[in-house]
Amino acid sequence: MESSTQPFMTLEQAFSMKGELALITGGATGIGRAIAQAFIEAGARVVLVGRRRELLEQAAAELGPQAGWAVHDVVDTGHVPALAEDVRARYGDVTVLVNNAGHHLKKTIEETDEAEFRSMLDTHVTGAYALTRAFIGPMIERGSGNVLFTASMTSLMGLTRVFAYSTAKSAYLGMVRSLAVDLSPKGIRVNAIAPGFIETEISRKAFDSDPARKQRVLSRTPLGRLGSTEDIGWAAVYLCSPAGRFVNGVVLPVDGGVLIGF
Repeated sequence: MESSTQPFMTLEQAFSMKGELALITGGATGIGRAIAQAFIEAGARVVLVGRRRELLEQAAAELGPQAGWAVHDVVDTGHVPALAEDVRARYGDVTVLVNNAGHHLKKTIEETDEAEFRSMLDTHVTGAYALTRAFIGPMIERGSGNVLFTASMTSLMGLTRVFAYSTAKSAYLGMVRSLAVDLSPKGIRVNAIAPGFIETEISRKAFDSDPARKQRVLSRTPLGRLGSTEDIGWAAVYLCSPAGRFVNGVVLPVDGGVLIGF
């Protein structure tokens, strides 16, 4: 066996994101906010992106001086060049892009009209395409970077009444694999996280109104509990830090074992 010529990284080195600037869409709330907080704990600066200025300002203030913000609606692809210019002027070159923004639609195909279907694709797929295309240039120039997608259990398994959402989130698998092949020779790793059933304000309200559904979810989760947004945040740090430097083109389930449960 060949021995490594590089010294073994320390724990601090392995999970350090010092010097990184991460742009996180949907970064003011929920999973995006947790990813931002974990990145900051690892030493990165973050730029929170979303539609609602007041939420962005509040979240950035609570996260501290390593957090900035920019208003942008991911479906407004025509605004992306201006966003990229603004972020670069105010904060510097983005080295980590997290395509996290999205919304849910709980409908079957019969219930989903074309406008709703297109809206789901525009938000998740076209929005992520436009942002990735706009922000990888400086990463290529630098010779390093990370692009991370927030996928879903619906990217990997069939769930009822989420036709349009599942279609959009499944498209991330193709984007991750194709981008990883194209961009990793240029120093950019591309990965995704597929969160399982995570406790958020929205899920708490849903489960409180439907205790039987919560019990069904827990019964098919081998760990027997819901995940937290922090679980997703630290998984994102792993994938975007030196600890994950040989992980490329994967969709990492953070699901308590749902995919392997029966």
